[in-house]
Amino acid sequence: MPESLLRFEKATVSFGEVQALRDLSFNVLKGETRIILGAAGSGKTILLKTAMGLNPVASGKVFLFDEDITNRSEQQLFDIRRKVGMLFQESALFDSMTIAQNVAYPLLNQRVGRMPREKMEPAVRDSLRFVELEHTLTKYPSELSGGMRRRVAIARAVATKPPLLLYDSPTAGLDPITAHTIMALIIKERDVDNTTALVVSHRYQDGNLVANFRYNSESGRLDPSPDAAANTVFMVMREGSLVFEGRQAELESSKDPYISKFVKRPEREAA
Repeated sequence: MPESLLRFEKATVSFGEVQALRDLSFNVLKGETRIILGAAGSGKTILLKTAMGLNPVASGKVFLFDEDITNRSEQQLFDIRRKVGMLFQESALFDSMTIAQNVAYPLLNQRVGRMPREKMEPAVRDSLRFVELEHTLTKYPSELSGGMRRRVAIARAVATKPPLLLYDSPTAGLDPITAHTIMALIIKERDVDNTTALVVSHRYQDGNLVANFRYNSESGRLDPSPDAAANTVFMVMREGSLVFEGRQAELESSKDPYISKFVKRPEREAA
């Protein structure tokens, strides 16, 4: 069986009397990409933060790389979190830092296996080159467009080469062309570094790309690939509960009116 990288077992997260997650159970296997859909307030972002140990669990358990992280302290979570990269909503870059300093931040703050300083600059350049922004090293976030800041945030998330990546609404607020660029980078990261990922999105098009295209390293483009669907799992959240988990074909054939409203059937053209 493939290795389990993230597992929720009947996890419930509450804020006061409000249950943000309700008895949530799922298992993310190595090599999978999970597309998480759902209405605003359905628990998608809470799910990602809980996976990082940022929210206490009222009941149930959460396992990260087969380690029980349920309600561990910040100190106890420090080392295991270095194996997870996260892109937060709206990028969450440090305004007072240059782009190079932003990307270097996770490298500088590794407590275990910390990279020697002489290797950090090449690593930062490699990460920015990956998202085609090497020329922005000395700029500040305020000097970049929203799409470019999102790409820098991806560079920061992948700088430590983590096996698991969490993307919180990576295309939110972006125009269709820029959104496509961001998703192409996520697919590129999946195929170049064989990463596992959870992608929260409001756009069905994002999941459609992940499930039907692969990155061609020779052309630098996305090519149609039926193989991508085998490792793509769709999840639909509603009021803190998981109401759908399965492949794209199952999602598109669902008769549930709530699930169906997140499904569009775009033509699968070459990207």
